[in-house]
Amino acid sequence: MKTILGIKIGGLQQKIFNLVLLVVIAIIGAYIAVNAYQQNKLTRIVQETSVEQQEAIEAISAQTMAAVLETSMSRTTALQAYIANDLFSEVKTDVLTLRTVAEQLFLHIDSVSPHPYFLPDPAKDGTATVQVQTEKGVDPASSRSLGLVANMSEIMLAMFQNSDKLSSCFVATADGCILYVDDRSGAYFDENGDVVNFDVRCRPWYLQAAEEGDIIFTGVELDAFTDIPGLVCAAPVYLDGELVAVVGADIFLTSISDYVRDTASEGGFVCVVSGDGQVLFSPVSEGVFRAEVSEKATDLRNTGSEELAAFISLALRERTPLELINVDGRDYYLAGAPLETLGWTVVSVVEKELTDQPTQAMLAQYDQINEKASAAYRQSTRRIFRASLGVTVFIVLAGLAAALILAVKVVKPLEKMTRRINSLHGDNAVFKVEDDYRTGDEIEILAESFATLTNRAQEYISQITRITAEKERIGTELALATRIQADMLPSIYPAFPDRSEFDIYAAMDPAKEVGGDFYDYFLVDDDHLCMVMADVSGKGVPAALFMMASKIILANNAMMKKSPAQILNDTNEAICSHNREEMFVTVWLGILEISTGRIVCANAGHEYPVIKHPDGQYELYNDPHGFVIGGLAGLKYTDYELQLKPGSRLFLYTDGVPEATDAGKKMFGTGRMLEALNGCASSSPRDILGAVRASVDGFVKEAEQFDDLTMLCLEYRGTAGKAGDA
Repeated sequence: MKTILGIKIGGLQQKIFNLVLLVVIAIIGAYIAVNAYQQNKLTRIVQETSVEQQEAIEAISAQTMAAVLETSMSRTTALQAYIANDLFSEVKTDVLTLRTVAEQLFLHIDSVSPHPYFLPDPAKDGTATVQVQTEKGVDPASSRSLGLVANMSEIMLAMFQNSDKLSSCFVATADGCILYVDDRSGAYFDENGDVVNFDVRCRPWYLQAAEEGDIIFTGVELDAFTDIPGLVCAAPVYLDGELVAVVGADIFLTSISDYVRDTASEGGFVCVVSGDGQVLFSPVSEGVFRAEVSEKATDLRNTGSEELAAFISLALRERTPLELINVDGRDYYLAGAPLETLGWTVVSVVEKELTDQPTQAMLAQYDQINEKASAAYRQSTRRIFRASLGVTVFIVLAGLAAALILAVKVVKPLEKMTRRINSLHGDNAVFKVEDDYRTGDEIEILAESFATLTNRAQEYISQITRITAEKERIGTELALATRIQADMLPSIYPAFPDRSEFDIYAAMDPAKEVGGDFYDYFLVDDDHLCMVMADVSGKGVPAALFMMASKIILANNAMMKKSPAQILNDTNEAICSHNREEMFVTVWLGILEISTGRIVCANAGHEYPVIKHPDGQYELYNDPHGFVIGGLAGLKYTDYELQLKPGSRLFLYTDGVPEATDAGKKMFGTGRMLEALNGCASSSPRDILGAVRASVDGFVKEAEQFDDLTMLCLEYRGTAGKAGDA
């Protein structure tokens, strides 16, 4: 036997060496096999878990997006329908006003002098003008009605000039003449320069109003002279049961058409559908939602889709929930809200593919995270392989014991990691790095990478769910606060149906969901009516809370039959004693003695009241002002008196009315407020408030409302009105 390096070749040492070498090789082989099996199994489990998490993310995201879309589309559609209803309701009010004036003229036809009238003048094109046209063969000089209704010229001109909604207003007589106001004088002449005849009694609005016998809205038609799409609101005028005229107003719908066109975005738009189920306005040019003229348009209820037909029928009657309907081979989310004034509906359309984009983006981000984790895993595998080679050399050199220790150290964490991954499901889907994984090598890196992946996925899902729930909670609480505040203010009209000596109406429109303005009115006893108009400093929920406290204190003091000044004195002391936030409120308070029309008043830093005496105009009353309530304790307020006569009116308001601003930061002002009041001097309190609000809206247009708008109007009729009722 030969001895090499102290080992006898062929001897016992060689056999022992060979045995140890075989054991080491076998252990290494077993280690490599087990490690490969565990890594393959771990890879498969990671892939399966990734698929399950993707499905969970997709499902939760779809549910969240559907809930958000339901709230957003339904509220947006209802708001659009409300705005359109408000537009047409205002036009309807104008037409009813014209009918009332015309009826009065025909009732006094023998005592009213004819008013001059004029044919269209091309030189006045572009200027608001009162002008006359007739049917072919009708001589305007022979018409007794034309000179009579010409007395409405100034009213119609003012109505046209003060409205941004009317394209014209008119009075058509039963003998074939029409008196109208517009700014298109040049459109009514033929190529020879002669005034074109107008078939008054053949127009759809004339025939429809005469047939239905009441105020009507026509469908969308092209204007007889300009071919601009629009509709007409018209009402018949009768004398002793006989049709003598039809009054009305034209509304060009280009603004609605432009608005609808501007709603088009990638995958979504808004369209308007008539009561006949036809699309009137739409930004799309293809498919069933395209808009066409009436004679070519298709009833959406007759397209062959039962789901679409049922949805349109429901949307014409009431606000619909969000519905997923297949139209033209695509899935759309639809929500509708009816235009009650016209019998139309506004439909919001969003392509489902658009709502799926956030989910796809989330999944793409998840794939990126997963790819990074996979890359880290592959890198870790390579490092493990290199480490295994080093360990193999070490095991060969260190012997069987070191090989066994190393095998246990490597295999055990992988086995535990595999079992933990297999147990991941549902709410227990977060992988945590335990002490057994902290080996300081690639196994720890793999565990940390997988833990990061699962944590990010769970955080993202939790964040979406939490944000959605928080938005819904805030929206619900603000809606409840708005209803509570509205319920605190008198809102049932007529307020005192059994009291004919006076009529009262009030309204408050907060700038936010809740506001700081408030009004109040109540009977102290059978002969005394207390009225309050107040404005709390600030806005939002704090102002609303301070408003409620102030309202209750004022009412309690008033019911003790104190004078207005004493009521303000006691209220100021009560508020100043618990006013750490240093908020304040301006108050005008008056107590009307119903039997005499005498009002005892006191003013704590509030706006001047507006008075209209019989046969007079609305004017500001510069009353003595005290300091605001809550500003300084120990103040004394002063009473003063107003005397109302039967027919007098009292108008109260907060600074939100004169300080309403347009987009150019120009204020509405008390001058415009008085103009609006004097424009409807003899109207009821409800109509007076409506006219002032319409004037404010017409001034500010699209500018944001920065302050609460609160108004109150009292019409004093006196005890003579009560006796007459009796």
